[in-house]
Amino acid sequence: MRRLALAEAVRLLREHHGAPEGPGTADPFELILWENVAYLAPPARRREAFAELKSTVGTSPSSILTARQSALERVTGRGILKGTFAAKLRECARLAVEAFGGDLGEPIRGPLPEAKRALRRFPGIGEPGAEKILLFTGRVALLAPDSNGLRVLVRLGLVPEQKSYAKTYAASRRAAEALPAKPRVLQEAHLLLQRHGQTLCKRAAPRCDLCPLAHGCAHARSAGSSVSGSRPRSQR
Repeated sequence: MRRLALAEAVRLLREHHGAPEGPGTADPFELILWENVAYLAPPARRREAFAELKSTVGTSPSSILTARQSALERVTGRGILKGTFAAKLRECARLAVEAFGGDLGEPIRGPLPEAKRALRRFPGIGEPGAEKILLFTGRVALLAPDSNGLRVLVRLGLVPEQKSYAKTYAASRRAAEALPAKPRVLQEAHLLLQRHGQTLCKRAAPRCDLCPLAHGCAHARSAGSSVSGSRPRSQR
């Protein structure tokens, strides 16, 4: 079995899923809000929640700090734990004002370790989340896969699974070297891998029979999946 190169995998995912839709913002504070706006919500509901936040409350730190709790909970109610995450939105706003004067533009333009430390001060933002925010601001060219995207890379055999999630995530850096080091390219790869992990390459019961990558996937082969019906025409 020929293992798929990452660039080929991204091309096949684009053909299968279509052009991906990103957060729709490159503002670092809005990207922090995006991560907290609808906990465990599917992508469509997260997008709806963020759009409602922008239209009914606003996304500046001051608008969130002065918003009514009920208004914030109407937004965060598109996910679970609406009260908890309404409070997290307010905490994000408080930190933005008190630690950064309401503007994260300057902190993320500093050295990469310092930019990540600044972002990790916010609720819900760990190392992968900080790198993802920096990717979507266009500040850095890092793949920054989430758990869904990382699972796809591991199953394809492009990233070796380590004993800890952090080490597996760190190993994805080498896989990303196969792509041009351009934020837009890596943003697309991130979103396509994420979507594939959410829809077909799920943690439990992956749909290898429908997967456009199955003919070059180590996991599909080890599972004994039939891939003949899922191969793109160019591979048949």
